[in-house]
Amino acid sequence: MTINFSGKVAIVTGAGNGLGRSHALELAKRGAKVVVNDLGGARDGSGSSSTASQEVVQLIKNMGGEAISHGANVANFDEVQDMVQQAMDKWGRVDILINNAGILRDKSFSKMSLADFKLVMDVHVMGSVNCTKAVWEIMKTQNYGRIVMTTSSSGMYGNFGQANYGAAKMAVLGLMNTLVIEGAKNNIHINALAPTAGTRMTEDLMPDDIVKAFAPEAVTAGMLTLCDDDAPNRFILCAGAGGYSSASIFETEGCFIPKASQNPETVREHWQDLTAQANQAALTSGAKQGEKFVLKAMAFMQAQQK
Repeated sequence: MTINFSGKVAIVTGAGNGLGRSHALELAKRGAKVVVNDLGGARDGSGSSSTASQEVVQLIKNMGGEAISHGANVANFDEVQDMVQQAMDKWGRVDILINNAGILRDKSFSKMSLADFKLVMDVHVMGSVNCTKAVWEIMKTQNYGRIVMTTSSSGMYGNFGQANYGAAKMAVLGLMNTLVIEGAKNNIHINALAPTAGTRMTEDLMPDDIVKAFAPEAVTAGMLTLCDDDAPNRFILCAGAGGYSSASIFETEGCFIPKASQNPETVREHWQDLTAQANQAALTSGAKQGEKFVLKAMAFMQAQQK
């Protein structure tokens, strides 16, 4: 079945270049009305310009679509609220939010300033929080919403020189996990995209021929599966150069150690049991971990009473 976004209104942050541009154009090609957000800054977040976002809007209009541009800095909630209000004033709804905006301030942790750490966190984490907060009540009222967070392998697995970026990209997964629970009754689905693409964010990190192989369009093809009517929920999709995979956090079944033996030496002795992967599972909430441990304790006590 063809994925279609006719009648839907989408906001794409950081949509003037790279992945965001690709996301915005493809959403529009498939029928969405699009808010093209871009501060227009450099890769490190400095400066601003509306040229790139206005160019994307014109490309959408040239193909017969509808779009507006907005230069909100996603780290500024007042500016984000103004962007969302403009979308509501023009189209009366917001169905899709693609939290794509981001910057890099790469350095080893020893050489990284706290200011650079905080700025990356502000854009990636608070930017996602601000945009999601600004559309949340709208989506609840509509009883419909599709939100895509942008995570990264740098967060899930680590990458030298990206302590700030990695921390931010794991933080948005924590945000997703809780919002999935809170948005369930209002048909709000939240998923995450972990892209590898040849954009200005990565252009000096890869050879030219590799950059061309990692075209943004390949990532966008995956992204579109995360924000339509039949989108999954709480899914991490990894995409790049034509490769697609999923990532999950699993927890082992673990073991139980009675109170009298709860010391680090005994925990170490049971290392093989607590790390055994045979019955590992993806938990649906933090409470499920506590539930598992309580059930283990109850089972032990019941066995002692027999």
